[in-house]
Amino acid sequence: MSDPSSAAASEPASTDGEATGRDGDAVGRDRDATETESADATETESAGAPSDREHRRAIETERWLGMAGAALALVGLGVLVRQSSLVLAGAVGAGYAVYARAGDASAPALAVTRTVSDEAPEPGDEVSVTVRAENVGEEALPDLRLVDGVPPGLAVVDGPARVATALRPGTAVTFEYTVRAARGDHEWEPLTAITRDAAGARERTTALDAPTAIACTPELSAGGDLPLRGLTTVHHGRVPTDVGGAGVEFHATREYRRGDPLKRIDWNRRARTGELSTVELREERSATVVLVVDARESAYVAANPDAETAVEASVAAAGQAFSALLDGGDRVGIAALSPIDCWLPPGSGTVHAARGRETLATDPALAPTPSDDRFYRSLWLRRFRRRLPADAQVLFFTPLVDETATAIARRVDAHGHLVTVLSPDPTTAETAGERLTAFERRQRLRALRAGGIRALEWGDDSFPAAVAAATRRWSR
Repeated sequence: MSDPSSAAASEPASTDGEATGRDGDAVGRDRDATETESADATETESAGAPSDREHRRAIETERWLGMAGAALALVGLGVLVRQSSLVLAGAVGAGYAVYARAGDASAPALAVTRTVSDEAPEPGDEVSVTVRAENVGEEALPDLRLVDGVPPGLAVVDGPARVATALRPGTAVTFEYTVRAARGDHEWEPLTAITRDAAGARERTTALDAPTAIACTPELSAGGDLPLRGLTTVHHGRVPTDVGGAGVEFHATREYRRGDPLKRIDWNRRARTGELSTVELREERSATVVLVVDARESAYVAANPDAETAVEASVAAAGQAFSALLDGGDRVGIAALSPIDCWLPPGSGTVHAARGRETLATDPALAPTPSDDRFYRSLWLRRFRRRLPADAQVLFFTPLVDETATAIARRVDAHGHLVTVLSPDPTTAETAGERLTAFERRQRLRALRAGGIRALEWGDDSFPAAVAAATRRWSR
């Protein structure tokens, strides 16, 4: 939608592609080349104009490629065969060639502002983005195309993030689009302005900075009573042990010792035998738990293009587990199986809860899109083992798409840290290849269970429902 002050008619954006989360990629090659050129970095101070750092690159569009040669060939042929019509046609072509060479693409002097309807949305919320570009220069822009730098993790759901128009000095153009918020911090890339001369022979690409960001931090909800294993700390908690002490479940009886509390005396036995004995209860202790989320590139899989990835499902489930474990008195840490280092040492308390929430929401290792860096399994394992407390057990969230995840679970378990694998199911059964992938994943789950490692999966059911079903099965 054009700004009321604009005297230029704003045309709809080019329809050569659908509006997606990568609308900015339509000129991705131009932007990459723009940033690698040793172009000028200047600050433009104009009346009412912000100071933008501009990266410019001018290229030939080759629209009139060969026109001069064809014109000269026609003139030469007309002279050779003595045909004035051919000479005249060649002269017209030569005129077009001269016209194409005469102009130059203007360097746009644009004041760009970008506003968002919500800077702190919830995941899944739709955020409206409004971009306004005003021509604050003295030259008219007869052919101007603007493409906004939408963050890779956001999907455009309404309206293209681009516009094509012409702007006279002092006029402006405004366009709007809507993105769907996703977990994490998202920062817009520079807006790309493409200008051409009147003949379309030369094109200039300019990247204009208009810093804009949104932070999408979901609230963590408890995921129910997670089934932890017997590796515990010396602190009181909720995990039953084989140690007698304070608790609610009967453990054993022993001879009465001076100083034992009266409420612990077995008065029924005293009435039957006349002997004093003390009842010991099964002591409950807290656990140290580290949540590991598989965020390698191969884990960014989904059942269909519109579904959430397995990494997103794992992060959401880890958030529920984090809240549930902290509420139960356990010490909880967070790590990512990723090329990017991510480590939150186990802890407890409200400050630690806030740090965990921030880690799961904004840490680059758990971003909605995969990292381009290479993952080294041996290096990650050595670093993880050095950090892992001796009394810690591991909840490993992974879609089990390859043998690497299985091998890591076995290695960590073999070093004395009890491992429970929690696996979102991203597979489908529509094609033979997809059915084979699903079969291989089920085989990995069976192999882990056969090796003594607890493993549960969830698909259409919610994560808490899958945990409740597995708890009933494991307690039998």
